Amino acid sequence: MTRATIYSIAAELGISASTVSRAFSRPDLVRDSVRQRILDAADQIGYQPSRAARSVATGRTGLIGLLVPDITNPFVPPLVRAIEMAAAERQAGVLLVDARANGDAEPGLVVQLKAQVDGLVIVSPRSGASALSGALGATPAVIVNRVMRGMASVVCDNTAAIGQAVQALVADGHERLALLRGPADAWAAKRRTEAFRRAAAGAGVELAEHGPFEAQFEDGRTAAEAVAASGATAVLAFDDLMASGVIAGLTDAGLRVPHDVSVLGCDDVLLARTMTPTLSTISAPIDGLGERALVLLGEVMAGGDVRQERLEGTLALRGTTAEAR
Repeated sequence: MTRATIYSIAAELGISASTVSRAFSRPDLVRDSVRQRILDAADQIGYQPSRAARSVATGRTGLIGLLVPDITNPFVPPLVRAIEMAAAERQAGVLLVDARANGDAEPGLVVQLKAQVDGLVIVSPRSGASALSGALGATPAVIVNRVMRGMASVVCDNTAAIGQAVQALVADGHERLALLRGPADAWAAKRRTEAFRRAAAGAGVELAEHGPFEAQFEDGRTAAEAVAASGATAVLAFDDLMASGVIAGLTDAGLRVPHDVSVLGCDDVLLARTMTPTLSTISAPIDGLGERALVLLGEVMAGGDVRQERLEGTLALRGTTAEAR
């Protein structure tokens, strides 16, 4: 099959090759109607100009910026993959930037990133809303796992699943629960803490709170001593990484999971399904978050309404929860 070139387009439209070339390199020198005919013909015959040339011709880079809070967090890589797959379905590339768990750095990273992309997906930002909005300016953006006024967003709502988790633990005879709270500046951590408090109060059980923590494995491991001292028979961790840490710490202290203490995580990352015993957790619809983020971003880029969506988390009871002894 002959490769499509600017000469193919020129022959198809009955214009000069130089006019086709200018449509991609100097679109200001080509009438809008002619330029659009050239772009349409290029799509029809499969001509692929360089990304730089198409950017000049269309005013679009074909790139979506993706700012993540911490690429080492096990929740992030599968979400990145989901967003990349959703972008690929729309013939867009993804430019990934890691904030390295530094919320103060996020506005500056947004400013750097927005100059290179058509729109932004920002995952679980920790910076202040005003600073982030100021950095974005008029750049189309969608926030994942945080709600900000006036911004399109999609979040995983774990409220119902957390209530079900507490009910299941109470049904298994657990009357004293321990909560390992997540980062103080994380929107999701605040919402999960509120949901656990309401669920525990509604069930009439005690809730001993520990933290906030940065939600690392070692944080969970360190917290195990306080959990053991509290007399709690079940632990609710901010995420799966902390849950795996507290299991390690409890094991070091001579306690068995779930025989002596039940442990519940949140997110359902790969670790939760591959550790032994498998981790009881609340499963986040990661693929759905990625897909909906791209749908919402497309709407914002097209000048549509700014919408905020919630996807439900689901309870997954596995090998780290059992009846209280």
